[in-house]
Amino acid sequence: MSAALTVGVRGIGVWAPAAPSWPALQALLAGIAPEPEVAPAARMLAPGERRRAPLSVRLAVEVAAQAVQASGLAAATLPTVFASAYGDSTITDELARTLASAPTQVSPTRFTHSVLNAAAGHWSMATGCHAASSAVCAGESTFAAGLLEAALQVVDSGHPLLFVASDIATIGALVDVAPATLSFACALVLAPTGAPRLRLRTRSAGARESLPRQLQAAAWYKQNPCARSLALLEALARGAPPRLRLALAPALTLDIEIEA
Repeated sequence: MSAALTVGVRGIGVWAPAAPSWPALQALLAGIAPEPEVAPAARMLAPGERRRAPLSVRLAVEVAAQAVQASGLAAATLPTVFASAYGDSTITDELARTLASAPTQVSPTRFTHSVLNAAAGHWSMATGCHAASSAVCAGESTFAAGLLEAALQVVDSGHPLLFVASDIATIGALVDVAPATLSFACALVLAPTGAPRLRLRTRSAGARESLPRQLQAAAWYKQNPCARSLALLEALARGAPPRLRLALAPALTLDIEIEA
């Protein structure tokens, strides 16, 4: 069992088609159906960039902007950790098809958006942020791994940080190996102080992973790796002081205790 890390939550952002913001998800968890959205607005991006940016970028930027606005902190000052299990699976599928049929026609712009830190680049340009940025990918455990990385950086630096976890719905041949059927993203602004506080500790796997209790949230949990965050988001929305467990590796879990 490791020593505990404690960080405060200063802001939260969420986007799913049926819950396009943190207040909307809170309403949904309380049994009130919010107004759905077809696609994330990502108004933080300039109009030209917004038109060119793929869904994966707009999704990550949207929840990042929500969380930073809720925190009251300046986006330009915040280091970032962007996490994604599959990156932009739509562009990856397109690039693979092009390479197989007409390799000389691969688009450099599309290739640029295929890398895991594409959203971080757009966010940096939109906000003028020159702080450090990390990209995390850990399959089904991507949210837990990204949260642990973000918390470690906050405790080490003593500085607030923006953590974003996002994945879009997979299409094409990649569905079998990257089975995401729902676009979902969340973001947390973490800081050395603030409430609620998250106490994080890794330990050898034992008990099963915590699941969200609300029926729709439980369904989403199975449809997107980053929706593994929903057990934590549900606990934060209810204001209860639960203890949660997320899978971090085959023989390792991330235990989370929420303190008011």
